[in-house]
Amino acid sequence: MPRTSVRRKKTGKAKPSGKLRIGDDWNAINIIALSQSNPLKAVAEFVENSIDANARNITITRGREQGDAYLRIRDDGAGLPVDEEGRPDFRYVATHICDSIKRQLKADGARGIQGEFGIGLLSFWTVGQGLTMTTAGTDGKTYQMHMQKGSPSYTLSTKQTLLFPDSGTELTIKPLLAGVRQLNGDKIQWYLASELRDRIRNSGVSIKVIDRTARREYKVEPRQFSGRLLHELPQATSVDGEIYTELYLGEADAGNAVGLYRSGTRVVGNLAELDAFAREPWTSGFLQGIVDASFVNLTPGTRTGVIQDDAFERFRVALHDVEAALIRIIAEQRRAEDERASRKMLNTIRKAFKEALLALPAEEYDWFEIKDRRPGRGASHAGADEPIEMEDDTGGAPLVGRPAAGPGEQKQFFEYAGPLFSVRVSPQSSVLPVGQSRTYRAVARDRSRITIDRDLDFRWRIVEGAGTLENERSEIVTFTAAEQPGLTRLAVTATQGDIVCEGEAIVTVTDTLLPDMKEPADNRQGLPGYTFRKAPGELWRSRYDSEQNVIVINNGHRDFVFASRNRSLKLRYICRLFAKEMVQKNFPGYSADDLLERMIELSLYTEENLR
Repeated sequence: MPRTSVRRKKTGKAKPSGKLRIGDDWNAINIIALSQSNPLKAVAEFVENSIDANARNITITRGREQGDAYLRIRDDGAGLPVDEEGRPDFRYVATHICDSIKRQLKADGARGIQGEFGIGLLSFWTVGQGLTMTTAGTDGKTYQMHMQKGSPSYTLSTKQTLLFPDSGTELTIKPLLAGVRQLNGDKIQWYLASELRDRIRNSGVSIKVIDRTARREYKVEPRQFSGRLLHELPQATSVDGEIYTELYLGEADAGNAVGLYRSGTRVVGNLAELDAFAREPWTSGFLQGIVDASFVNLTPGTRTGVIQDDAFERFRVALHDVEAALIRIIAEQRRAEDERASRKMLNTIRKAFKEALLALPAEEYDWFEIKDRRPGRGASHAGADEPIEMEDDTGGAPLVGRPAAGPGEQKQFFEYAGPLFSVRVSPQSSVLPVGQSRTYRAVARDRSRITIDRDLDFRWRIVEGAGTLENERSEIVTFTAAEQPGLTRLAVTATQGDIVCEGEAIVTVTDTLLPDMKEPADNRQGLPGYTFRKAPGELWRSRYDSEQNVIVINNGHRDFVFASRNRSLKLRYICRLFAKEMVQKNFPGYSADDLLERMIELSLYTEENLR
């Protein structure tokens, strides 16, 4: 018996369904009209409407009229479409909210047009109380439409003209809301220059802002980014459309940002504000510029954000190669900046130690290799009779000053000393046994710290304490200590014409000196450099490498991390590590107490000169 197949019908009930529709039209219009929170964005939308109407010139005027503040946007574009009688079709504009003509034009293949929601005109609610839209018809007359914030009605009227009606469209918003009255011409100019950067460039439109209240006029120029334009980036591609990148690399700054644009209009001020891009390289602060994707979908209300749909996801994936290249470039930039900062910091520390050496007794601090570049003179010490240039043993640049002219060479302009600016005593601090003598020298300098050696008068005196002076009217004076211990303050006054400067030195007269355990420094080295070694699990802060003449600093130590929060703190920390290593190396055999005394002394006179 043949088998018969029986198809059973589903007996389940159909699920209830329906279509969404607006329950309260006026409430929906209120929500739409107030969805734009930024009045500057509303102004940008009015300008974009003019650009879409093929305007070549747009003038934005801010002023006061009959006691009320107003904002007026006038263009020379094509104006509104006209009806069968040749009059501007205001009725269509007022009764087709959210039914944009531009969306229909885009569907027909039109390009370079912004806006597709039909709500741009309503954004005047966030700017002022009333809007008057004026444009001419083909019948030779000028017509106006009046709208009021919070009112569902609009009125139409004919405007009287003297001769010929103006071409284009004029929007007047008056009076402005209380919080918008501070919206000056400068702010409008800067906002439009960033917001509509590529739209202005691509369309060639000329935008002028006239601020009659401030009596100033501005021309809106597309924003120019600073930094180096990156040409070597890979091309970002997506099946949805073109992605254009124009990125600039500069110094790190929290204000730097890359904006997201759509067809030349900025929709997100900082790409890093989007969760999908809240990471390197967009958060690094090194980048400025734009990423333009014509296919991302905008949020209808504010048009200052994007819908994170499938098109957005494809956009995010398309930027992966660009991000990888940017991360490599920024890493190289960071290394270069660290090297520049380290060189600058090392030069600052070396100059500070040179000044400290000038202030401290030469016979106690003799590890510096000092070279006098003037011909016919051998090596000497910076604490001796003449302060001269100092360089390290690696052939680095001089720490202060400049090389003097050689035989037969003429001095450059910058090698001549200027007027007297300061004078100091060398050494500035010293210890002298009772009854003993030593010499002190007055070092006069100009504002650029170049030593002055002519047209100077000196006068030495004892300000406080006991002792005697010889040759107190000369540059070098001999001081003889008293027979009793005490503290003596020496002062010198340098005079050059009408300029008078003073400097002081402190002499400790004692009958108990620190034991001299130092051996003569026959093989003196220059001031060391420094390098970093990351050792976060180790407790050492720094070590001196005598073979390389460098101080190795543990940049993984908690103290270094703490000091790196700002430049001045980091500079002082490295300076103290220098002092520690140099005191340990150059005072071998001293007790812990004596080493600490030396370190405090050296740190004090060095940190005084840190800049």
